[in-house]
Amino acid sequence: MARPRAFDEGDVLDRAMDVFWRQGYEGASMTELTKAMGINSPSVYVAFGSKRGLFDAVLERYRTRRAAHAAWLLAGATAREVAQRTLFGAVEWLTDSNEPRGCLLIQGGLSVGRDTPDIPVELAKRRGNLELILKKRFERAKAEGDLAPSADPAALARYIQIVFLGLCVQAGAGATRAELREAAERALLGWPA
Repeated sequence: MARPRAFDEGDVLDRAMDVFWRQGYEGASMTELTKAMGINSPSVYVAFGSKRGLFDAVLERYRTRRAAHAAWLLAGATAREVAQRTLFGAVEWLTDSNEPRGCLLIQGGLSVGRDTPDIPVELAKRRGNLELILKKRFERAKAEGDLAPSADPAALARYIQIVFLGLCVQAGAGATRAELREAAERALLGWPA
């Protein structure tokens, strides 16, 4: 029978997330990770198999932590409200003093080595989920008459995704909440009437 873990998995994943978020996958050493997590390397390897296994667990933890926010985004009464929630909600969490700046799905894979070319691919796939769920929501809005018959739900979703990602990059570079809000406001000027 396997011994029960002597640590709270959610807590150690949150601590590892912080390191990956600030250092990126490649920049995060096992020494930094184990120090932040408060557990030794053998425990990490037993629990997660490898640094990559730990990173995958962190990405899943990140998705779980963001799930309620994603549900809130999609619950907007109109397509425009969904777009507003996506952008202005992003500004709030991108500049939350309790989190590292920017987005883990960008910061985690900005720099990778030859041995880890799959990291940017995985992160891009996960970032693409937002565009996919926005597209589906905008398709529903079009079917319900909330968007004009000529509206292109895929193009609108891609537009909001691109602005969202730009906000993420700028937040990671130190843009202020006010600067990000101004950018979101300007982006929404292009929303179809």
